[in-house]
Amino acid sequence: MQAAPGRAEWIGPVHDGFQCGSKYNMYKELQETIAEMTAPGQMFSITEVNVGGHPVKAWAMAPNSLRDIWLGTARHADADYLVYRDERWTYAQAHEEVARIANWLRATGIGQHDRVAIAMRNYPEWMLAYWAIASIGAVSVGVNAWWVPEELKYGLMDSGTKLLICDAERLARFDEVRDGFADLRVAAVRVDDSPHWATPWSEVLATEPALPEASIDPDDDACIFYTSGTTGNPKGARLTHRGCVNNILSVVFGTLSQATAQAKALGKEPPNLLGGGRTQLASIVATPLFHVTANNCLAQTATMGGGKLVHMHKWDAGEALRLIEEEKITIFSGVPTMSREIINHPDFATRDTSTLTALNGGGAAVQPDLIGKIDHAGRGARPGQGYGMTEVCGMISTSTGFFLSDKPNSAGLVLPIYDVKCIDKAGNTLPRGQTGEICVRGSQVIKGYLNRPDATAETIVDGWLLTGDIGYIDEDNFIYLVDRAKDMVLRGGENVYCSEVETALYKHPDVAECTVFSVPDERLGEEVGAAIFPAPGTQPGAGELREFCKTQLAAYKAPRYIWILDEPLPRNASGKFVKRTLQESLDPGAAG
Repeated sequence: MQAAPGRAEWIGPVHDGFQCGSKYNMYKELQETIAEMTAPGQMFSITEVNVGGHPVKAWAMAPNSLRDIWLGTARHADADYLVYRDERWTYAQAHEEVARIANWLRATGIGQHDRVAIAMRNYPEWMLAYWAIASIGAVSVGVNAWWVPEELKYGLMDSGTKLLICDAERLARFDEVRDGFADLRVAAVRVDDSPHWATPWSEVLATEPALPEASIDPDDDACIFYTSGTTGNPKGARLTHRGCVNNILSVVFGTLSQATAQAKALGKEPPNLLGGGRTQLASIVATPLFHVTANNCLAQTATMGGGKLVHMHKWDAGEALRLIEEEKITIFSGVPTMSREIINHPDFATRDTSTLTALNGGGAAVQPDLIGKIDHAGRGARPGQGYGMTEVCGMISTSTGFFLSDKPNSAGLVLPIYDVKCIDKAGNTLPRGQTGEICVRGSQVIKGYLNRPDATAETIVDGWLLTGDIGYIDEDNFIYLVDRAKDMVLRGGENVYCSEVETALYKHPDVAECTVFSVPDERLGEEVGAAIFPAPGTQPGAGELREFCKTQLAAYKAPRYIWILDEPLPRNASGKFVKRTLQESLDPGAAG
C-alpha cells in the first residue's frame, strides 16, 4: 500500500448530509468518542497488566480465557451458529458437540497445554474442535490446509502435536508421512471409510457431553498459527488466551467507536453492533480458519456476539451472493478481491443484499478505487479494513465508513490498547509523521515463536513487536504503510516469502540463478514472479519449473510468472540481485 503525503483528499460526499467542511468535527468527534468509551468504569476501559515482565495495556473487561468466551455464548441457545450447505447447528447443539469433543480429547489423554492439530477445510468441525480444545486448556495448532505432505510433516513435528483432527484430503497427505508419527492419534472428519488407525468423527461425537473442568491462565498458549519465515521453515507463533480475548474486544471497539463517532457527528443514533437487535449478526467464513483474519477477527468475534457463521466449501462470488440473500448476511469480511468480485458479479444486480451493512477487507490492503466502488455500488454496505498480523493475534488498526473514505491510503486508526512508534535502522524512536519500521506494544503481542528463541528475540524487543512494515503515523493516529521490510509477496492475504520459493527453485538442476518478487495482480493484489538464469547447456521451461515448485511447496507459492533469461541476473555493488530492476523491466505478458 502506498502512503499519501499527509491526509488523503476528500473523494466525495458519500455520507448522507455530510459535507467536506465538517472533516475537522468528524475527527474531533472520534477523539471524544474514544475518550468516553475508554474512560474508567466504561465498557471499554483500559487497564495495565504485566506480560513477560513488561507493563502493557489491555481491555479491563476482558475475560481470562477463550473458555470463558465460549461458556458465555450458551445464552444464545436457540440461535443459529454454524451453517454449511444443508447442515445447521444452533448454539445449544454446538455446545453439546463441543462438550462431547472436549470429553473425548480428555479421555484420549489430551491434557492442559498439549497440542492438537486441526487440518481441514473451513468445515464447521473446525470451529467445534477449536472451542473444545481451548475449553480444556489444550492448544490448537492451525495447519495450513494447502501444505504438501512434507510441510505437514514439519508442522506436526515442530509443534509436538499429540493428536491430529483432519478431513479426507489432509488425511491422505498425512498418510504419506505417517511412518514418522507412530504415537500420533488421528480423528477423521467427513471421511466415508476411515482407516483402522484413525478414529471416525462419529465415534468422537458418541462421547458423553460433559465439558471437563479447566483452570486456564490468561498467558497460557491458546493456539499456534504458522507464519512463513524469510528464511527456512515457517515459524509457529504462540498466541495466548489473553491476546485472543483482547483481540475480540479490539475488533468490536474498532468498528463501534468509528461508527458511533460518525453517527454522532451526523446527528444520528449510534448503531447497535453488540448484538441484541432484531437482526442476528451473520457472516460468511470466506478465508481460511488457520489464519487470524478468519479465526480471531471474524469467527471469534461473531461467536461472542451470538452471530451466525456460514461456511463455504470453496470461494465463489456467485455462491456468496446466494448466501448473503438466503442467510441474511450482515457483515462480509474477506480479502479485498472477494469484495470486488461480489460487487462486479452479474448476480449482484438481482440478489437481495439489503441486510449487508459492511464489506470488509483484511489480509491485504483495500485498494482506494475499491473503497469508492463499494461506497457507490454497495447499496448501503460500507467498506472497512483492518491492519494486523498473526504476531498480534489479529488487529492493530482499523478503518471504516467516513474515516476509510477520507483516508483511503491509510491502514487505519491505531487501537487504544497499543503503544505505537516508528524506529530507524539503529532502533531510535522517530518523531510522529516520520517514516520508519512500525513497532507496537500491547497485550495482544504473541508470547514468541515456538522453538525459535532467536526469531523471538529479533522480533520482540523489550516488549515491542517489530512488525517488519515500514510506515508512519499521522496527526490523527492513523497508520500509513509505505513498504515492507520483509521480503515477501502478499498473495490474496497469504504471505509468500521469496526466499522460500527461491530455495525450492534452486533444487532444480537446471537453475543457476533465480530471484523471486511480487508482480501486481488485479484479483489477488500480488502474484509470485521469478526470474531464472538457467545452468549452462540446459533449457528449462516455465511450466516445468512451476510444476517442480508444486512438488516442494503448497501450490499457491509456485510462481505464476516465470521469465527465463539469457543473461545472468543484475546485481548491485555488494553482489545482491537487484529485484526492483527486474520488477520494473520485465513484462508480465512475456512471462511463461
